Amino acid sequence: MRMVELLCTVLVLLLSLLINGEAEVYMVMMEEEPVISYRGGIPGFEATAVESDEKIDTTSEVVTSYAKHLEKKHDMLLDMLFDSGTYQKLYSYRHLINGFSVHMPPEQVETLRRAPGVISVERDWKVHRLTTHTPQFLGLPTGVWPTGGGFDRAGEDIVIGFVDSGIYPHHPSFSTHHADPYRPLPKYKGKCEIDPQTKSEFCNGKIIGAQHFAEAAKAAGVFNPAIDFASPLDGDGHGSHIAAIAAGNNGIPVRMHGHEFGKASGMAPRARIAVYKALYRLFGGFIADVVAAIDQAVYDGVDILSLSLGPNSPPATTKTTYLNPFDATLLAAVKAGVFVAQAAGNGGPFPKTLVSYSPWITSVAAAIDDRRYKNHLTLGNGKILPGLGLSPSTRLNQTYPLVFANDVLLGSSVLKYNPSDCQRPELLNKKLVEGKILLCGYSFSFVSGTASIKKVAETAKKLGAAGFVLAVENSTPGAKYDPIPVCTPGIVITDATKSADLIDYYNISTPRDWTGRVKSFNAIGSIGDGLMPILHKSAPQVALFSARGPNIKDFSFGDADLLKPDILAPGSLIWAAWSPNGTDEANFMGEGFAMMSGTSMAAPHIAGIAALVKQKHPEWSPAAIKSALMTTSTELDRAGRPLQAQQYSETEAMKLGRATPFDYGSGHVNPRAALDPGLVFDAGYTDYLGFLCTTPGINAHEIRNFTNMRCNYTMGHPSNLNSPSITVARLVKTFTVTRTVTNVADEEETYVITARMEPAIAIEVKPSAMTLRPGASRKLTVSLTVRSVSGGYSFGKVTMKGSRGHRVRIPVVAMGYWR
Repeated sequence: MRMVELLCTVLVLLLSLLINGEAEVYMVMMEEEPVISYRGGIPGFEATAVESDEKIDTTSEVVTSYAKHLEKKHDMLLDMLFDSGTYQKLYSYRHLINGFSVHMPPEQVETLRRAPGVISVERDWKVHRLTTHTPQFLGLPTGVWPTGGGFDRAGEDIVIGFVDSGIYPHHPSFSTHHADPYRPLPKYKGKCEIDPQTKSEFCNGKIIGAQHFAEAAKAAGVFNPAIDFASPLDGDGHGSHIAAIAAGNNGIPVRMHGHEFGKASGMAPRARIAVYKALYRLFGGFIADVVAAIDQAVYDGVDILSLSLGPNSPPATTKTTYLNPFDATLLAAVKAGVFVAQAAGNGGPFPKTLVSYSPWITSVAAAIDDRRYKNHLTLGNGKILPGLGLSPSTRLNQTYPLVFANDVLLGSSVLKYNPSDCQRPELLNKKLVEGKILLCGYSFSFVSGTASIKKVAETAKKLGAAGFVLAVENSTPGAKYDPIPVCTPGIVITDATKSADLIDYYNISTPRDWTGRVKSFNAIGSIGDGLMPILHKSAPQVALFSARGPNIKDFSFGDADLLKPDILAPGSLIWAAWSPNGTDEANFMGEGFAMMSGTSMAAPHIAGIAALVKQKHPEWSPAAIKSALMTTSTELDRAGRPLQAQQYSETEAMKLGRATPFDYGSGHVNPRAALDPGLVFDAGYTDYLGFLCTTPGINAHEIRNFTNMRCNYTMGHPSNLNSPSITVARLVKTFTVTRTVTNVADEEETYVITARMEPAIAIEVKPSAMTLRPGASRKLTVSLTVRSVSGGYSFGKVTMKGSRGHRVRIPVVAMGYWR
């Protein structure tokens, strides 16, 4: 095996040298229309264009022949322009966009850019990961799954595609041993790669497709087959976690260190999983690979796409955030009827940190749910210090001496290491540690990932300690402290002032000789039981790390007339499957489950819930599903109070403040209500083109480059896009926005419509009431008028209360200017 890996590495190096040491990956867009929008006109090739929300017919000879025609033209162009061996074509994009990615030296790019039929050439850029109890928290077992036939039918025949780091197919969350047999699904045409090591397929009926995409990573010279795996196998852990949150089997016991932390379940436990691996452990991923994965997923026939990935910042290669190969590919995916959920980003709590921008994408923010893990350390002086420690307690009614790691060192050779972080048991004197509680320091190494709490627990266990304490002496802005499950009693004191109390007590109680050596360890303490969660009514809350709006429309961070994020879903301390190969999180290496936080975890919650909505309403468009999720969400926590958001205070400590739509979008998802929303704000491909054609700063030529469509339609102002939210970034005097609602219920219903806004802006909605028959649509207008200029955004909402109990709400956001 090693010899094969060595040969592969040598071949990659030779190819790199052959092309050019300075070569880079470029994405090239071509003039001709892709499969999804080709309307005919080329002799010998019939039209392949699909209507909005229509799947690509992958069995059609017309489709396959036109796709081959496009690929042949890509190859001919490169062959005509450049000598063989001076470039390497990585992918042809044929279905959602027309173009290709190529690895070549920069000096060849200008020749390519001037070639006939070439619209644009952009250098590839990288993306990265946007790194249970939640089914009960969301009310799925009692309020949603029964409507679809129970948990064992929830999500039946819906295919969720995951563009992530792959999957560990042997995990019980993805097994079929105890499930009813999965029947063939003719609508899905994806393939299953063979594991190069075990020679077995990745698929089992639950996992219905498994492919990997790494040509751009290989061309960049960062792909290592020994750790990245040239297969869909998850070498990171992230992909398995995401797939399990959305579609993992129901009732899987989460066991670690001899303790069960409950039973895990996906949102749609019966949904099928289609894996498109394009993210890798050390370097993340490349857009060229990600676009190839999305293109294949839509062609294969997935219903839902879950994307827990995004760029570090707005794409610098394009003028607008909405138009780049990634967002253009997703626009075409939505045209093909695929619902897209994308993580909003983890740059919170700072404004304008979103990495998901476009109206056709459902951008998901992360919430903290009602489950919290807490623990405490009791000192000999009677003080009780709160902290985090997902661990058993020390023996009841028994205290133990405290020993600081620096006071029990072996020899002076330890100076090249940091002994206080307790990562190396061989540096510490076992005789002095045994039977005591080991005190360690929480240094920046824990924040950067070079030290782990798991390793501290292993050190304490190896030395025979009764437990361990990690003291955070200096608060690092942006550091988040998650409880880590360990088998040894342990706790992290996260509050620096409480850590100071601990250190003061230890120093006062620990006599030393004139050299500073400890005479006796007289400080004592005990560690509580942190295994049982505490359920809080002050949930949900917007997580500190969750990216915030306003949304931006260009690289200069100009405010967009579009609200983002769209919706809030659980994304903090989420238990789900993990790959034993996974190295993304040091504290869970070698484990079968992990408890992770991030908008990465929020996005698959929405993907799975969208699968349940799609199962009940298979004819609904992606926009209708998005609308159902948004308009039925809640702005209140479990105690009936307005949602709060975690923020930084002036001292950089965490505090809570009243949340706004820039934190949570429309609100926190309510799955039960989303199945029966009453009204929807629908939109399709033409509407999104109209939004682009109306947005200031985007010229028609740029739109045609990415969509192959002319700007024949304008909606007057981008705020008129029929989305389930209203945003006017620059409101002067009075402005009126139009929306169209459609009754998707089975019966006629009358709605009373009201609107509220903060004092700086007046709001009026017409009509004040409307009656709609099933399937009927009706327009309404919302007028906004500047009363005073506050220098900031004002927030409000339009609420529609139906006579049959439906309640529809959309957020309104505007900033007033005098001129």
